[in-house]
Amino acid sequence: QVQPVESGGGLVQAGGSLRLSCGGFGRIFNFNVLGWSRQAPGSERELVASISSGGNINYLDAVNGRFTISRDNAKNMFYLQMNSLKPEDTAVYSCYVKGSGRPAYWGQGTQVTVSS
Repeated sequence: QVQPVESGGGLVQAGGSLRLSCGGFGRIFNFNVLGWSRQAPGSERELVASISSGGNINYLDAVNGRFTISRDNAKNMFYLQMNSLKPEDTAVYSCYVKGSGRPAYWGQGTQVTVSS
């Protein structure tokens, strides 16, 4: 059973930083896409950032330049560094991993709250 697990969420003031971590899914090389999504109350889930096995990185326009996705192959972990946080970044952040031709596996999420 593949079950990604997030950590690192919390409460931060606007302008602050948080780093989210995702692990617990086994060997990172089993998946060709690693990513983060978020969902705020009353809103649809949106994909925030993703990184492929080939190194391609994509960001949601709203976070581009503030958030950075990275991976540590040796630790089978990946991360989302979030800087210059804004109140509108408040959401439950979930990580996911996806192999070629297979469904994505999602974590249960971690709450990020940014106070103004």
